[in-house]
Amino acid sequence: MKHCDYCSEKTQTWDKVIRNRLISDNSRVHYLQAKIKKQVPGKMVYSTKDEIPLYSGVKLLTLNYIITLQLGKRNMTVLVDTGSDLTWVQCEPCKLCYSQQDPILNPGLSRSYKSVACNSSSCQSLEGATGFAGVCGADQKNSCNYVVNYGDGSYTRGELGRERLYVGKTYVKDFVFGCGRNNKGLFGGASGILGLGRSNLSLISQTYKKFDGVFSYCLPSTEVDSSGSLTFGRDASVYKNSTPISYTKMISNPEPSTFYFLNLTSFSIGGVAIQAPGFATGRTLIDSGTVISRLVPSVYNALKTEFLKQFSGYPRAPSYSILDTCFNLSAYENVNIPTLNMHFEDTVKVNVDVLGMFYFAKDDASQVCLALASLSSEDEVGIIGNFQQRNLRIVYDTKKSKVGFAEEACSYT
Repeated sequence: MKHCDYCSEKTQTWDKVIRNRLISDNSRVHYLQAKIKKQVPGKMVYSTKDEIPLYSGVKLLTLNYIITLQLGKRNMTVLVDTGSDLTWVQCEPCKLCYSQQDPILNPGLSRSYKSVACNSSSCQSLEGATGFAGVCGADQKNSCNYVVNYGDGSYTRGELGRERLYVGKTYVKDFVFGCGRNNKGLFGGASGILGLGRSNLSLISQTYKKFDGVFSYCLPSTEVDSSGSLTFGRDASVYKNSTPISYTKMISNPEPSTFYFLNLTSFSIGGVAIQAPGFATGRTLIDSGTVISRLVPSVYNALKTEFLKQFSGYPRAPSYSILDTCFNLSAYENVNIPTLNMHFEDTVKVNVDVLGMFYFAKDDASQVCLALASLSSEDEVGIIGNFQQRNLRIVYDTKKSKVGFAEEACSYT
């Protein structure tokens, strides 16, 4: 699994792309908040565990993470998203398709592809997974049409299909996914999205009997050669964590139930506990598809105040997009960065890796920003984004309703 932020284009062009991606990240946060408030409600063989390399999506001009899986007989590079449920890829014939790295999937060339009927249980599960009910198509197959709209104006529209899916070495028969015929938005050069949410249509639910509802990942840095991993199943022998895994409970009966909510009880900076009214809300969303973590204003302001107190003496720099706490560190070879810890229910303490502390808006370190941002109001829900999840082994156990954290230098070999 790799990150998508490296690009060979001119710095000026890449800077513009990054600014747009951060604005898009903000739109995603608004979309998630709206979805939370609305309270939108396969047979497998081969292996009981699997590990897949995971990369930064920099090369594909996205700040999210990507993996390659095989759908039918085609390799598809998709964005890894715990905040989405429906897995989808672009399909031929395409009414409107954005540019992607891999050839677009043509289900007409596959003998194993089948359309999903609009009266099927899979079609009826669409509303819980996407917020939109399935619609019967006008074709003779009576296929199930889907729509997914994202907060930044991106969307995918098409029909549900079934196809052979290979996740690493594991074969999934009749995997239900979206075959997108009309797609637009900031998906970089990825073929689509891998949905790791909790609804009936997510990959986790469709492979539940095989992997017991357990998956994990380790998100690497954005360097070109960095790679982490995405794993499925309970076998922890593939993990390379350097500290024991500590588990915190998922919040029971969350609304919407497709998201992963945790009880974030506090932060600490340099060992100093952050106290703020916002911690009393009792739930925080952990999301691999959001880049920068968002905190309610009372928590963000308290954290920012303590950080500035401990990170004093360094010249300030202008704000960058959604990031308002920036510094000019170009004159320094070494800086003393205070530790940042997240504290969850069940006395779980998670150390944020130094790579998740700062966002380098400029390569010469003349504009380096604290990689956290504030939400607009106290009644919104905090989100832990992928920037603060780097170099951690994060284990999602949906059967036992818990999430585990351990430190790990993400490297897939």
